[in-house]
Amino acid sequence: MASEFELDFRSCRTLPPINRSPEQDTMGERVIRDRHGTTNGKMEVEQITSRKLHLKQAAEHLKSDLLQHLDCHVNELLDCLIEESVCLDPPPALLSDKENKKLSKQVRAPASQGKVFVCRRSLLDELFEVNHIRTIYHMFIALLILFILSTLVVDFIDEGRLVLEFDLLVFAFGQLPLVVCTWLCMFVSALLVPYGLFGLWAGVHPGCSHPGLWCCLMGLLFLLHQLLALGLLPASVVLRYGLPPASRFIIIMEQVRLMMKAHSFVRENVPKVLVAQKDKKNALIMPQLSQYLYFLFAPTLIYRDHYPRNPNIRWSYVATKFSQFLGCLFYAYYVFVRLCIPQFRNISNQIFDPRAMVLCIFNSILPGVLVLFLAFFAFLHCWLNAFAEMLRFGDRMFYKDWWNSTSFANYYRTWNVVVHDWLFYYAYRDFLWLTEKRFRTGAIFFVFTVSAGVHEYILAICFGFFYPVLFCLFMCFGMMFNFILHDRRKGPIWNIIMWTSLFLGQGVIICLYSQEWYAQQYCPIHQPNLLELLRPRSWTCHGMDPHTEHSGRS
Repeated sequence: MASEFELDFRSCRTLPPINRSPEQDTMGERVIRDRHGTTNGKMEVEQITSRKLHLKQAAEHLKSDLLQHLDCHVNELLDCLIEESVCLDPPPALLSDKENKKLSKQVRAPASQGKVFVCRRSLLDELFEVNHIRTIYHMFIALLILFILSTLVVDFIDEGRLVLEFDLLVFAFGQLPLVVCTWLCMFVSALLVPYGLFGLWAGVHPGCSHPGLWCCLMGLLFLLHQLLALGLLPASVVLRYGLPPASRFIIIMEQVRLMMKAHSFVRENVPKVLVAQKDKKNALIMPQLSQYLYFLFAPTLIYRDHYPRNPNIRWSYVATKFSQFLGCLFYAYYVFVRLCIPQFRNISNQIFDPRAMVLCIFNSILPGVLVLFLAFFAFLHCWLNAFAEMLRFGDRMFYKDWWNSTSFANYYRTWNVVVHDWLFYYAYRDFLWLTEKRFRTGAIFFVFTVSAGVHEYILAICFGFFYPVLFCLFMCFGMMFNFILHDRRKGPIWNIIMWTSLFLGQGVIICLYSQEWYAQQYCPIHQPNLLELLRPRSWTCHGMDPHTEHSGRS
């Protein structure tokens, strides 16, 4: 049957053409021939060019869509395969059911069920290979150029000369030698004390006559180190010497990072010691100091003895990321100079009323959004990728496509993957383990409380006043949106709602904290008490203190 069809088809192809005179052509054939060009079958040059351009544009759109969908599906498929393969791994020790049940009360779930690190690039590095996404990056650079030009023009009109002074940056990053000395003390303490305490506990624990008492003693010493050496000492240095805001952020952010890393190191290695103690056949392999040292610099908060490593270091990539990070600092400088300082400099002369507050919030949305984008790009992309490249750290998934989120639950998981992993494994899962998985809502509330409390602590120490705006937004609206805008919300409308809420929240944060900052500068308290320290100064400050006029303009 197929051969007969092929024979008929070939015979049709070899039939001679039918010769007709122009008079024998029908009207329809002449119309078709006129639409396609001349009678010899050739199309017009303009028609060919337009069709080629149309096909090229369609091919470019198809290429970008295919790359985005393929990348999304491949990442999801690989993550699912990795999680399934890890779950199929055998347990590290062959224990009886009774021993496993007893051991599960002492330690967390096996480490094999934790985070798995694989070699993968950052999402923005892949997206910047698409011309359309790279154009958005160019638009932000063009906006920075306009900020610089507007600042130079305004200064030239006001001063009659070009003013190239970065007084705000000089003020914000003041007293850097003290910052470096404080950081070195914190780092040496975080390196030697947790590693030494863990080595001492692991060496004595197997043969100890009172293991419970020994564990409590070592745990108490570790907790005192966390609270005093890494907690109280840096905060007291910041407050005693009156460091400027950016210098405070360096010390406090490093304080929180080192505390989280020390906790992860102890939390991941204690179950290994207890499992090795139960299984006499497997000897305990202590982590080396070099492995812990590498972890302290690695761009992750989850400890592993080994991480996937890249074969070489691309120093040009490192230089590019550090230059982009510095560019983001100058970008933030011009955002504050052009959009924030002119708006909040005379805030003490304004009466605190609802109308002024609403106008302030909506005027602060643009600088708030720019600061959000700059913080994300500078730290989560540039800074972490630069250190990952220098350390040949293979897993670059520091964030996911949080901008596509249709729910705040997904936004919290994808905005900062580094911190989310720590909260998930050491706050959420440990809470469920302690409560035997009976209070999942309580575990979510606990995670929100820890995260909001740490964020508010950072802002309170760095700004020098207590104004729990972020804590209230996080615990009230953040918790509410987490349950209302959940993962079952799909569609573009929910992404629009998420972005609208995010923009409005950034406006509230920039407005209220900027108002309080200038109110603290203009209306200082000479004899402070507890009530005055807790009450926001911006609610009652309506006049400028002449002695603080210069500092308020900083």
